[in-house]
Amino acid sequence: MSGPICILGRHFEPEELTQLQSWIDQRHGQSRRALSVGLAQLWDWRNPQGQLRDMAARLLLNRLEQRVGLRLPSRQNRGGRRQARPSNQGALTPSRPITEPLAQLQPLSVHLVGPGQAQRARLAQYFLAHHYLGYPHPLGQLHYLVTDGQGRDLAVLLFGPAAWKCAPRDLFIGWSAAQRQAHLKQLANNSRFLILPWVEVPRLASHVLSLVLHRLRQDWQGNYARPLELVETFVDTSRFTGGCYRAANWIELGRTTGRTRQDRAHRLQTPPKRVWVYPLDPQFRRRLCA
Repeated sequence: MSGPICILGRHFEPEELTQLQSWIDQRHGQSRRALSVGLAQLWDWRNPQGQLRDMAARLLLNRLEQRVGLRLPSRQNRGGRRQARPSNQGALTPSRPITEPLAQLQPLSVHLVGPGQAQRARLAQYFLAHHYLGYPHPLGQLHYLVTDGQGRDLAVLLFGPAAWKCAPRDLFIGWSAAQRQAHLKQLANNSRFLILPWVEVPRLASHVLSLVLHRLRQDWQGNYARPLELVETFVDTSRFTGGCYRAANWIELGRTTGRTRQDRAHRLQTPPKRVWVYPLDPQFRRRLCA
């Protein structure tokens, strides 16, 4: 490369890229994840909450590999829905089903599980083993684990970025394309919800949804330094009725078209899903349409 390059807001001169390659070569045997953490520490690259931006550093390294041929270690098969299911699923299954009435499981506890916490790997394995969509990329997802009064795991949930476009949702909010672009980050998507398969407790799912939503707005503000006005989810009705969302007072808006973001030819790529939303503040329209 003969001139400078800019990636993710960072400018690199040719000699700086040479230094970066030397820094990587000196860490032979480290994974891409370890390199991204080390690079974020080296640059003191942090988000507004003071957390290391190691995922941004990893994205930057991958972009440099593509653009200028930066030499990186081979990719490791981690996360994502294509990953094989864990081999120790049995270790996550209790010796007997949990069937007590909801009142006997109280008090339930909602745990926000951050990166590096011991519960995070267990939570990911639950999704890989028991959710039909698997475990998505964890970046930008708030991870929740719900336990009963005895400390037994009952449910796991993920909340992440909202869909870029969704006609029923956008019509319900009443915002323009410019308003959507300006305020989309004030919406969250309940991308995964799993009651563990050995838990058979009536009314538990809607109760869990209500408990998590009670604290979600504060957690979103604390992690992303921005307000949260509305939550959405998409329910595949060929598998589920969405009854727990209805019981938790979510609002059903209609169906998606079934197109993915890559559907340039307007062919249906995924089954249409029911759209549900939950406003977190009575003034959500005024704020989202400002």
